[in-house]
Amino acid sequence: MLVSAQPRNDAALAPPAPRSSASVATLPVPRTAPAAAPPRQRRSPPRWLSGTAIAWLCGVASIGTVLLAWHLATTYRLEAYVRFNNIPTPAAVFAKVLEVNQSPKFITNIGISLRRILLGFAVATVVGVALGVLIGRYPWVRRLSFPALEVFRPIPAIAWVPMSIMLWPDNEVSIVFITFLGAFFPILLNTIHGVEAIDPVLLRAARSLGAGERSVLREVVLPGALPHIFTGLAVGMGVAWVSLIAAEMISGQFGIGYFTWEAYSLISYAEIALGMITIGVLGLMCSGGIRLMAKMVMPWRAHATPGGRT
Repeated sequence: MLVSAQPRNDAALAPPAPRSSASVATLPVPRTAPAAAPPRQRRSPPRWLSGTAIAWLCGVASIGTVLLAWHLATTYRLEAYVRFNNIPTPAAVFAKVLEVNQSPKFITNIGISLRRILLGFAVATVVGVALGVLIGRYPWVRRLSFPALEVFRPIPAIAWVPMSIMLWPDNEVSIVFITFLGAFFPILLNTIHGVEAIDPVLLRAARSLGAGERSVLREVVLPGALPHIFTGLAVGMGVAWVSLIAAEMISGQFGIGYFTWEAYSLISYAEIALGMITIGVLGLMCSGGIRLMAKMVMPWRAHATPGGRT
């Protein structure tokens, strides 16, 4: 058998030669972005730097600034139109505090003033709120009573002192009456404004749900007017203290106002300053009690304004 003499192509049967690395096209490797650093967590302020603590610190700093200015002015006897020659130093007033606390007279005067202010303010609150709701709610009550009240309102409480002495048989009752007048009109006017500012839609909604007049007053009118009522209570407390001190200075025989006026008559400068500071502290305590009561009676106000402020 004859075999064809065709030349063998060994090169065709050989495996392909490996390509050089230079001939292979390399794809660019994408650069991976560096991993982002985790956000820094803000350190929460310490607990002692809460809102209440900051408020207390600011209050202490404010009072401390006043005491420091008082100390410097009285120590160096400044005279720049305002004279501090006869003004006692804070140390002298503090020494007088220690002296008067050794006898029950000073504490008795404070107790009498507190009793008068609380009694007169309580009566003014009941009468002022009740009459303010009636005047603001019913036009016929407003037409009958408001003109006469507007005649008496501009009369200062101090101008009522001679008349109150003639009206009431007891001097104690006359002083409480003066205190009542000082607190009555601010409470009355703010209550009237609060009742008139209620949205009429709320009143119509209550009526459509079958609420009677008593339910409307109890569930809609009174809660809606509470912010204005407490504003009137805060203003009325301040005016009541002014009226009480003036009445005690003129016709009183006891109380912190009488104590201050007696110190002026005896030229006891430290006791004058002590009486003034005591009046300020007592007024601050009464105003703080009203704000605390407002937070208890109106808890929804803490969430109605930014920062939980009422």
